Amino acid sequence: MSSSGSGGVGARPGGKAVPKVARVKNKLPADVQITAEQLLRESKERQLEDVAAPPTQRITDPEELADYRLRKRKGFEDNIRKNRTVMSNWVKYAQWEESQREFQRARSVYERALDVDHRCVTAWLKYAEMEMKHKQINHARNIWDRCVTILPRVNQFWYKYTYMEEMLGNIAGCRQVFERWMEWEPDEQAWLSYIKMELRYKETDRARAIYERFVMVHPEVKNWVRYASFEERHGYIASSRSVYERACEFFGDDYMEENLYVAFAKFEERQKEHERVRAIYKYALDRIPKENAKDLFKNYTTHEKKYGDRAGIENVVLNKRKFQYEEEVKANPSNYDGWFDYLRLMESEGQDVDSVREIYERAIANTPPTQEKRMWRRYIYLWINYALYEELEAKDMEQTRQVYKAMLDLMPHRQFTFAKAWLLFAQFEIRQKDLAAARKIMGTAIGMCPKPKLFKGYIELELQLREFDRCRKLYEKFLQFQPSNCTTWIKYSELENLLGDEDRARSVLELAVNQPVLDMPELLWKAYIDFEVVLKEEERARQLYERLLERTEHVKVWISYAQFETTQGNVEQARSIYDRGDKSLKNSEEKEARVMLLESWKEFEDKSGDQEHRERIDRRMPKRIKKRRKVQTEDGTDAGWEEYFDYIFPDDSAAAPNFKLMQMARLWKQQQQQQQQQQDKDS
Repeated sequence: MSSSGSGGVGARPGGKAVPKVARVKNKLPADVQITAEQLLRESKERQLEDVAAPPTQRITDPEELADYRLRKRKGFEDNIRKNRTVMSNWVKYAQWEESQREFQRARSVYERALDVDHRCVTAWLKYAEMEMKHKQINHARNIWDRCVTILPRVNQFWYKYTYMEEMLGNIAGCRQVFERWMEWEPDEQAWLSYIKMELRYKETDRARAIYERFVMVHPEVKNWVRYASFEERHGYIASSRSVYERACEFFGDDYMEENLYVAFAKFEERQKEHERVRAIYKYALDRIPKENAKDLFKNYTTHEKKYGDRAGIENVVLNKRKFQYEEEVKANPSNYDGWFDYLRLMESEGQDVDSVREIYERAIANTPPTQEKRMWRRYIYLWINYALYEELEAKDMEQTRQVYKAMLDLMPHRQFTFAKAWLLFAQFEIRQKDLAAARKIMGTAIGMCPKPKLFKGYIELELQLREFDRCRKLYEKFLQFQPSNCTTWIKYSELENLLGDEDRARSVLELAVNQPVLDMPELLWKAYIDFEVVLKEEERARQLYERLLERTEHVKVWISYAQFETTQGNVEQARSIYDRGDKSLKNSEEKEARVMLLESWKEFEDKSGDQEHRERIDRRMPKRIKKRRKVQTEDGTDAGWEEYFDYIFPDDSAAAPNFKLMQMARLWKQQQQQQQQQQDKDS
């Protein structure tokens, strides 16, 4: 028989062929993995039509209202059925029933919620607040009673329960709730709230009884002090003293704290019982360790200063601290901070002038060992304090003058000086109404050791005296000493402008901009241009911009020039300046500067230009591309690659065939320069 037909390979009985299973050739994971989150996000982003919000529903008849309520209840029940433990669903359900005035249903929901989680504080609070809000007082009282029974450690329940009873005027019920609360021995604030409630209704005896229980439950020093202060505040002095004595017995010698004895002593001090105060302080100081009795000793000293043998106690304290400072400065005579503390102690204690002066003389006798300004700074402040003490405390003006002179004679002015010392000496002479001496001091300072601070101080002095001719001379000397200081030139021109002499002010600024070296030329040019703009000399300001562009073609100058023309209403002129700046910066290697100019130009066209000009500037805007370049350390070794952003301008892309060649040439030139520098270093 023939074997062809249905009996062939790959055929099932009945003549149906078995499909071949395709083999997976590559079972590795794909290069780009797509997560389910990405699929969902893309499907959300590709929704072309926004889903309209559901329309506002207005209910007009009872049947529709019943249907609405049925649907809402079904939704709430479904949410609860999905997760019974989420209490927010129960609370929302109950609040919705409350909004429908279905209070029985709302109560039922809250009760069901509490059956699920009876420890949920929020559910209890919302339940009780609902009843209180709708004036269901007995219901609310029942809820509060249940929650404080089930959760007695939640203080918020007790606070709200007592507050409700007090607001209802049920003081006896409020007191009863407090008593139930106190049986649980809560924290201090609960006891204090109970006491304040009793005091609001003038129940002093009840408050005292509560305090008695309070200090037993919370036996801390501050609570005993509160109890005693309460008795004192209400005029029960003997009871207050008794409380303090009981507190001292309660803590005994093993747990003594200085705060208790300080409070006890201050109480006796207020009662004018100074002998008792001394006895308390001495008793405590004898038994409390010294390291734990700093405040005790301090208060004892303060009390003795007020009411005791002042001279005796002050001498004890002063001698002790003097001994400490003497040891400190003896160990290190150049410790000027120690001398400052020592002198501050002597001055604050009101010691006689000769004693303080002797310590000052000993302090200033320790000159710094090296001629370094940082070493002399604290030392010079000793001299300054000495002079101020002689002037303000000792009232000896001649001695003050001698101190200043000795200080200035001691300074090594050839190495450095202190302008503050010169200025203080001059101000002292002005206070003595000796203007000639003050001017002589400042003149000597400028002649011996000129400093910018000295010039500024002298000019400020003459300005206060309205001696403008002297100010001009001082400015001239200042500029001869430091012609590169742009701030001085500007201040000089401002002085002339203030005096109404615009030509002199302009001449000063003109001299300034012609100086060969300036520390902040951009500040000076800006001041010059602003000066002309304020005087409405637009043409002069324009000439200044042109002169400045001859010296520098910085992008900020171009932008400022164009903005100036814009403020003058010269739109075409401003556009021309932007165009000139673009052409000028095109040849420079600072592409960021050109981008900054073009962005400013674009903002200008957006505000003042038409569509054609906007399109034209848009065509000039560059493309920002990311590139990589090699990084080399100072010794020439490779440090890897770094990424940076470059800008390709449309006019640069027109010369694209030569762009790469020019770039290679530039790199070759840089390499040649580096090699030449390396050879110069090696040689």
